[in-house]
Amino acid sequence: MPSQEKNYNHTLIACYLGFVTQSITANFAPLLFLTFRDFYKVSLEEIALIPFTFYLAQILIDLAATKYADVIGYRTCVVISQVVSALGLILMVVLPELLPVPFWGILVAVVLYAVGSGLIEVLVSPIVEACPFKNKDGVMSLLHSFYCWGAVAVILGSTAFFAVFGVEHWKWLACFWALIPFLNTFNFLTCPIERLPMDMNGNSALKLLRLPLFWLLILLMVCSGASEVTMAQWASAFTESALGVSKTVGDLAGPCLFAAFMGLSRLLYGKMSARLNLGKTMLYSGILCSLCYFAASLSPLPVMGLAGCALCGFAVGIMWPGTLSLASQKCPLGGTAMFAFLALAGDLGGTLSPTLVGYVSDMADGDLKAGLFAASAFPLMLIVSLLLIERKRAAARTTV
Repeated sequence: MPSQEKNYNHTLIACYLGFVTQSITANFAPLLFLTFRDFYKVSLEEIALIPFTFYLAQILIDLAATKYADVIGYRTCVVISQVVSALGLILMVVLPELLPVPFWGILVAVVLYAVGSGLIEVLVSPIVEACPFKNKDGVMSLLHSFYCWGAVAVILGSTAFFAVFGVEHWKWLACFWALIPFLNTFNFLTCPIERLPMDMNGNSALKLLRLPLFWLLILLMVCSGASEVTMAQWASAFTESALGVSKTVGDLAGPCLFAAFMGLSRLLYGKMSARLNLGKTMLYSGILCSLCYFAASLSPLPVMGLAGCALCGFAVGIMWPGTLSLASQKCPLGGTAMFAFLALAGDLGGTLSPTLVGYVSDMADGDLKAGLFAASAFPLMLIVSLLLIERKRAAARTTV
């Protein structure tokens, strides 16, 4: 069937819902941490292992995908991502009641949907990149905005559900969220899926790792993941401590507002990308992100701190999808391995930086501002990475 007869909008919808699925797996369980403590007598130390296990499993999947995703095939892997995501959400309801230690059941469920989340992260971007869309930068930015809208929907929807029906009925909500990846499985089974061009003259993964430019892109993605995930994970606690509000208000004014601004940033770039220079837009966003971190960590006014958290979402919005687009432009034969390595780098940054914030905050007697100030190193390194990439590109033009 000629490519022009294929309905790639069907593929795009499946990928949009894929990122919504990832946002469900990343954001739903953290809303239940205190519920797990009360229902299953899970300690706070054990609860701390839940996000650690989620991101560790996701990193391992990113690593495995660099070798096996192309061998197994895009369609098979992405269908598996939806199935295990739905299964993990369902088992989070069932397993704690069946196993002698409820916490084990929670961790098994977390590992399952973390596998799904990791596969989504690695595969959805190259699936869209391989489609014959015009204006790939804008399409990629718009695609990644659906993670943000999914996060907003999960936080607002779950908060509303708990307010109306009570948090004790959370299991019904988990089953409802599981319907999205379950139904999306059929989208991925039927939509057209193309493959990215690859370097057929050798191992593309090894060739990528020999490129100095690719290591700059890796550093850029580490800083992108760190800048995004740090503020997203600590926004609620920061808002509660800085403004002295309840957890519900903190969730809405912190991570929800952050996700909404991040989604707006990606949506606007998706619509305006044809008229914007990607590298310069990312550079200005990095500068704004640094200013937001400084506002959140140094301002004596709580409202300025909250504004820094919210605007940080707008600043980091373009960074992750923008790095993927830059990599596609500069390493067009990188294949799936390139996207897997970049996802691994983003997850690594998203694991290290929030941990740094917690460690520095503890050293400063629980002062979150000190931790966020330490994390401002990542948007600053992002700016340096972008300047080095632009310098290499300018040198290449001069040589030619």
